[in-house]
Amino acid sequence: MRIIIISASPYPSLLPVPLPPLRLPKAFSLTGSTGFLCALILAVPVLVVAGSVFAGGTGETWAHLASTVLPEFLLNTLIMVLGVGAGVALIGVGCAWLTAMTEFPGRRMFEWALVLPMAFPAYVLAYMYTDFLQFVGPVQSWLRETFHWTRADYWFPDVRSVGGACVMFVLVLYPYVYMLARAAFLERAGSLTEAARSAGLGPWAAFMRVSLPLARPALVTGVSLALMETLADFGTVSYFAVQTFTTGIMRAWFSLGDRLAAAQLAAALLVCVAFLLALEKASRGRARHAAGPRARPATRARLHGPAALAAWLACALPLAGGFLLPGLLLLRMAFNQGDAQFGSRYLDLVHNSLLVAGVTAACAVGLAVLLAYAARLASSPLPGFMNRIVGLGYALPGSVIAVGVLIPVTRLDHWLAATVQHFTGSNPGLLLTGGITALVYACLVRYLTVALGSVESGLARITPSMDEASRSLGCSRATTLRRVHWPLLRGSLLTAGLLVFVDVMKELPATLVMRPFNFDTLATQAYTLASDERLAEAATASLAIVLVGLLPVILLSRRISRTGTA
Repeated sequence: MRIIIISASPYPSLLPVPLPPLRLPKAFSLTGSTGFLCALILAVPVLVVAGSVFAGGTGETWAHLASTVLPEFLLNTLIMVLGVGAGVALIGVGCAWLTAMTEFPGRRMFEWALVLPMAFPAYVLAYMYTDFLQFVGPVQSWLRETFHWTRADYWFPDVRSVGGACVMFVLVLYPYVYMLARAAFLERAGSLTEAARSAGLGPWAAFMRVSLPLARPALVTGVSLALMETLADFGTVSYFAVQTFTTGIMRAWFSLGDRLAAAQLAAALLVCVAFLLALEKASRGRARHAAGPRARPATRARLHGPAALAAWLACALPLAGGFLLPGLLLLRMAFNQGDAQFGSRYLDLVHNSLLVAGVTAACAVGLAVLLAYAARLASSPLPGFMNRIVGLGYALPGSVIAVGVLIPVTRLDHWLAATVQHFTGSNPGLLLTGGITALVYACLVRYLTVALGSVESGLARITPSMDEASRSLGCSRATTLRRVHWPLLRGSLLTAGLLVFVDVMKELPATLVMRPFNFDTLATQAYTLASDERLAEAATASLAIVLVGLLPVILLSRRISRTGTA
């Protein structure tokens, strides 16, 4: 006899049932979570600076700065933004159109040589032109000897002024606009310009009504990059005694010893940068860079006689002013006089510069691969959004990042020292700010976006079908990255590391604030000597910086000469 028991529970939902395994969203995979954490760490300086606006106890320093020098900071910054923006747009677009759409003697040389001024930091250019144009310099001395003038007989413009600073920035930053605008002209304006000419428009009308509107997104982006570099500069404006937000931040930090006032000035500058980025986005509207298929290249209009001479001069003058003349002056000063401390002291400077730049470049490339690969694998837009937040660091001046880094890192440093002393009984000192860790962190916040952009563009050229084929053969994501992506990304990774390396070699404001005690680099040595009016001695360190900066510029020039675009 069998007894069958049938459960008739009125609550069947309470019976035990197997639960499905817990799965995290793809956006929160190990790769995505690590990238998200890195992005948050890199966003800390921006959050600290922004939060300083709401901090209480501003003190007398901030009130004094706001009532005395803040209007001057605003006026000088506005003048420089307008002057540099107009200058780089005029030179960059003009040279880009001439080399892309016309044919004249020397065009092939100019199309790659016009990017060479990028090798010069603006503050090095300022040192060279100050020595060249000052009262006892060769230009004014020649004028007095030739025409038998005295000081009261003539007027000569002062290079150490707001206008002089604008000229220095224009000469070294116009390549941003030149490269982007030239690529836009070659990509989109060719056949459309020919169609406009066949419709009866003259060369100038075709340029204004067809070529320039098509290149507007590239023009706005290039001008925005140049203006952000202008706002980030400290060496040029400090040496020219131009009062800007950056010099005010340094003065509040070092001279007045008020970190809160420095942070709030940095927040004000951050507002200027945010406004600039918003203006750039609004100006572009719905336009995109080189959208659509590549157009057929236009037949270049051949220039003759005075027109060819004018085109040659239009390209030669910015090249001569931004590279050839300051390069010759720098070589003459470095080899004729140079730094009396050249020797073992310079070995330490070179070692320190290479150490910071090398470590930062290696970390930047590694983080860029992690962040870009996480965004490629994720089905959620969150990793891509975090990458854009990381990219904001490039828009921030080094002084702003230094303030945002030093405040939390100093507190963390003291907490670590107290914790170690509590458990071990010995004080380890400052573990982060006592070495180069904090400096490398600040440089990563500033320049990681350079490496990230290069790696993202390299990954974009690898079709997803290659990933799918690798996965179908049983390869994991890590194996796919190592065996498929890595060989194809070598060029992009080399470019990313090289660009970050050179940018860190030239970085001045963040290095001045974040460097440990008795730790100098080539950039700080050049600035210190130039500030003491020892320009001939500063030429040695400046020459080393320029020579290092030439490496990526030469590679970029070779690429332009081979492919026609940057």
